[in-house]
Amino acid sequence: MDTSRLFSLEGRTALITGGSRGIGKMIAAGFVAQGARVYISARKAPACFETAEELGPNCVALPGDVSTVEGCEALTAAYLEREPSLDILVNNAGSAWGAPFEEFPESGWDKVMTLNVKSPFFLTQKLHGALKAAASAGRPAKVINIGSIDGIRLNPWETYSYQASKAAIHQLTKRMAARLIEDHINVNAIAPGAFASEMNRAARDHADEVAKAIPAGRVGEAEDMAGAAIFLASRAGDYVAGDILVVDGGVVNAALGTSIDAG
Repeated sequence: MDTSRLFSLEGRTALITGGSRGIGKMIAAGFVAQGARVYISARKAPACFETAEELGPNCVALPGDVSTVEGCEALTAAYLEREPSLDILVNNAGSAWGAPFEEFPESGWDKVMTLNVKSPFFLTQKLHGALKAAASAGRPAKVINIGSIDGIRLNPWETYSYQASKAAIHQLTKRMAARLIEDHINVNAIAPGAFASEMNRAARDHADEVAKAIPAGRVGEAEDMAGAAIFLASRAGDYVAGDILVVDGGVVNAALGTSIDAG
């Protein structure tokens, strides 16, 4: 058994939505470091090009808005102008919304559910042919959906559509995995905990305070997220399908509950 290239992504292509910042950028940097040619997409073109330049010649900017099916089709067309197949798709683009129950708006519901659930499904559907073209029994193509621990357990905030959407993408991951494994495409999800990002400003701006509630004693670092994604994307993860990989420093699975003294 040769494990020297178990985590290598040499010769593989990847497309990451929401790849200009936050978790998407962490994953993009990790994939580039492992030898992949990485395409990053984001709605804001300047940020997309800036990140691609920062990550080097093996990172290519493909600005686009995947919040509509037409946008998913346009991103697919832009990618296929450059590559005949796709080894790894990371559905990372997402949004959040918080408001009191009595005031929660339809716009906040629809925006979050569309970008966090509908878009990953339809972008994967549009890129199905490209993924199949890269896939084989010996080297499956990969789809990695970015969920959240907020789709597994409650957070203290009134983020109704966000929590519902992340629970939905976890279940959608399993349903897609059951179908696409027939085409040698492995679908999995990562459920991150606290990572510093624009979406998680608490972890970004108050890391020490947030860390007090995390069994590992710290918020997530870029290497933590990159490592999880590299595992799923590489040969190391070829026998994993339909899984939700929790990357949260123990919040979900290693935190002690409150004991109740029955007296």
